[in-house]
Amino acid sequence: MGEQQHVKFPQEVIDEYAALGVDLPALFSAGHLGNRMGVQILEASAERVVGTMPVEGNTQPYGLLHGGASAVLAETLGSVGSMLHGGVSKIAVGVDLNCTHHRGVRSGLVTGVATPVHRGRTTATYEIVISDEQGKRVCSARLTCLLREVTAKDAGNLPEAGAAAGA
Repeated sequence: MGEQQHVKFPQEVIDEYAALGVDLPALFSAGHLGNRMGVQILEASAERVVGTMPVEGNTQPYGLLHGGASAVLAETLGSVGSMLHGGVSKIAVGVDLNCTHHRGVRSGLVTGVATPVHRGRTTATYEIVISDEQGKRVCSARLTCLLREVTAKDAGNLPEAGAAAGA
């Protein structure tokens, strides 16, 4: 669960990361938490990131999609957009996340779409709209990430090319 083999990246972005020996789909995966929650990133560019998450397994005691699950989906998608905007020399670190929950969902799949509100040199802000399978808005979120330079310590934590293939 959670493998990112169907993510669509712009070819020039794939080439830029591959030249550094970085496995782009592994780098921009949903991470351990997102994988456990079933987050799938379907499309990713600095202009638009799309991902889905099942409601099942991500509910609160009343059987509704947990607000924290929506926050995980929102932060994952906004962070991916921020990282792609920052490029290979920057790391995106979330500094502010705001979520407004509009309606409850009990089953199915929710889809999040992250689009930029601001893309600067040191910060990036994305609006993330999460909708149910009928296209009704479930949650509106906004994420701001600090974009900081990659350090040698950070570089040691980046997935290398071929690492995902050997897993």
